[in-house]
Amino acid sequence: MTDLKQKILAAVGDDLTAIEQALAENLNPYFDLVSQVAGHILFAGGKRLRPLLMVLSARLCGYSGNHTARFSTIFEYLHAATLLHDDLVDGADMRRGRQVANQLWDNPTAVLTGDFLLARGLSIAADTGLCEVIQTIARITENMSQGEIRQLEKKGDITLSEDDYLDVIRCKTAVLFEGACRTGALVAGAAPAAVEALTDYGHHLGLAFQMADDLLDYTQDIASLGKHAGADVREGKLTLPLIHALSRAPEADRQCIIAILEKRDFAETEFAALVEMLKRHGGIAYTEAQAAAHVQQAKTALAPFADGLTREILMDIADYARVRKA
Repeated sequence: MTDLKQKILAAVGDDLTAIEQALAENLNPYFDLVSQVAGHILFAGGKRLRPLLMVLSARLCGYSGNHTARFSTIFEYLHAATLLHDDLVDGADMRRGRQVANQLWDNPTAVLTGDFLLARGLSIAADTGLCEVIQTIARITENMSQGEIRQLEKKGDITLSEDDYLDVIRCKTAVLFEGACRTGALVAGAAPAAVEALTDYGHHLGLAFQMADDLLDYTQDIASLGKHAGADVREGKLTLPLIHALSRAPEADRQCIIAILEKRDFAETEFAALVEMLKRHGGIAYTEAQAAAHVQQAKTALAPFADGLTREILMDIADYARVRKA
């Protein structure tokens, strides 16, 4: 896994540098407080995966202009906006190993900064001059909001189905991945078939990425995860490992799982017992298998494109999305 990560980073180093520069430059003209709060989340060690996907998708489709880094900031701004809002809604205290913005400043400042980042993303989308890009970004913001509302509505609901879960993560995560890939293809003026292929790649990559993220909530500690292990369960979020285990566990274990979920403020020993039951009843293994299947579908979507370095990087990113440890 470390070798794969280093391989990807070595191949995209210049792109990541350009993205970092563009992220900073596009905040500079605005109020100091906006830049400070936005910078707190933007420059706290994010992977820049979403903007990178836009840049690589454009390159795969033959784009040779010099605007991709700036256009790619759309997706990091949208992502950061959702994190600012999520942390407040979820009552989180840590993000990427740091105190959340609404605790360092206050709730109104965090919310309004998130709103600014959403607006900034839409402004940059307009600068592409492409109606299809603007429509893509508008759909993303619409879907992400619906995903958050749906997740809030289902908070603590032990009857949540796998289909419900997939609908939530499609709206919350996959639409941003697929939108980044789609926008890269659109900016490059790609043929409709190539646009749809990259959209499909991003969709399945996003689903795999979120499933892997949900697994990390049960397997990683705060040092590598940047937030407390078990945070999703404590917030009442049912993810695929839990949903599947609940559907397979005998009644006695099912009631034990439900009791821990309802308690929320559980001890480390109780969390360890929960993880053991998820393993015993196939929740962990099933989620790993589903993530692997979506990775394969993402890689299959790249079949129409010619072999080359950019396609290889996108294939590697698909593999990394499933096996990453943070």
